Amino acid sequence: MMLPRGQPLLLPASPAFIWGSLIVALMLDLLPLGRVPWMPDFLAVVLVFWSIHQPRRVGLGAGFLFGLALDVHQASLLGQHALAYAVLIYFAIMIHRRILWFSVPGQAAQVLPLFAAAHAITIVLRLIGGGLLPGWEVLLAPLLEAALWPPVSWLLLAPQRRAPNSDATRPL
Repeated sequence: MMLPRGQPLLLPASPAFIWGSLIVALMLDLLPLGRVPWMPDFLAVVLVFWSIHQPRRVGLGAGFLFGLALDVHQASLLGQHALAYAVLIYFAIMIHRRILWFSVPGQAAQVLPLFAAAHAITIVLRLIGGGLLPGWEVLLAPLLEAALWPPVSWLLLAPQRRAPNSDATRPL
């Protein structure tokens, strides 16, 4: 596969960095900020990012397990986030080759429907389980997650952009 013009070659992602970033995103979701419907799901953003950039390392199983952990912590319907994350990662892996050809803002526009679908799944499952409709504020969460895509992309790709061996005479 040829790279788009001007895109630098990246170093391989470290598995420790991948799983560390997923754990940090899970910890951000576990912060006791209360239940606000517009709060972005940091774990969903990082899971989609790594399933697009490293689909062989982060897959459906990782999303399902992280979703179960989030369900247990939030005392929500067991499997609600697990199903949403599994569907989210499935569709992210389906489009991972195509989405890398877009610029980062274009990628944010491409993943916005994925985030909206994941939130729709959790809302439908919550309603089936007897919960209440969260209100119009829930529409802000996918927009905030798509707005988080550029800084998350820059932050998570930063370790891969460094030179493998820093050298003053190295041309690349």
